[in-house]
Amino acid sequence: MTEPKKGVLAIIVCCTVWGLSAIYYKALSHVPPLEVLSHRTLWSFVFFGLVLLLQRRLALVPTLIRKHFAVVLAAAVAISTNWFLFILSVQIGRATEASLGYYIFPLVAVLLGRFVLGEQLSRVKWLAVGMAALAVVLLTWGLGIAPWISLALAITFGFYGLFKKSMAAGPVVSVAAEVTILLPLALVWLYGAHFAGWQGVTGRAGGFFGGNLSDTLLLIGAGPLTAVPLMLFSYGSRRVTLSTVGLVQYLNPTLQFAVAVFVFSESFTLWHAIAFAIIWTALAIYSFDALTADRRVQAKRARSNS
Repeated sequence: MTEPKKGVLAIIVCCTVWGLSAIYYKALSHVPPLEVLSHRTLWSFVFFGLVLLLQRRLALVPTLIRKHFAVVLAAAVAISTNWFLFILSVQIGRATEASLGYYIFPLVAVLLGRFVLGEQLSRVKWLAVGMAALAVVLLTWGLGIAPWISLALAITFGFYGLFKKSMAAGPVVSVAAEVTILLPLALVWLYGAHFAGWQGVTGRAGGFFGGNLSDTLLLIGAGPLTAVPLMLFSYGSRRVTLSTVGLVQYLNPTLQFAVAVFVFSESFTLWHAIAFAIIWTALAIYSFDALTADRRVQAKRARSNS
């Protein structure tokens, strides 16, 4: 198998795990979302630590935190908020909105690139962004409430990507640094949940770890569930073009959407259908434009090397 094919396969497996992860967190729907988030942080820290220790790269984590503390902290806040909202959306029956958020994310990233990084946008990309905005407006009007989970997930993940751009480190080291910063907060919450009866946003008392084998293993497994797909994504993205990564990534929200509607039997109204159809069309336009631009760049490189 060629390296590009290995890369595509790794990204497909990664996005499949991400897309089906809602089923995993649904099995923990009786556990307060802040407790699930805390365990996800704790066991991600343990897993990444072991991997980096075996790779003899563990020392890179404190070095990254020391040199780029503010950026790592900002990224940690963004990704922990994103993780929390995804877990919460699954627990409260809003996984459909979560999938919409990850569809919107690439278009939010385009806007951040334009207004924060000063990147130029083609008319086609502006059209795609405008269609996404129209979809959100129509969904808000039709349902009588803004899809705040979708918007929050897209915005937090967009800013997370923006912060990551300024980090001089690979994804494994950078995420390890982020969960290291978040670890004290996670440990404090877990202490409160187990020994002080703290309750999360859903009003349920915590302290489920150790209560039974199933919950304990699922909470521990949130660490590898976070880390392994990220490592696969890192492996794959180094072997394929950026446009290929972007196209394959849509497998994630597509599977999330399928799980929400066909497994969780969440409500899918006419307004959802209209909004999703507009978003899918916008992403098709955006992806075609990105793929065309990528091919032009590759053709130009081929001519210059010949």
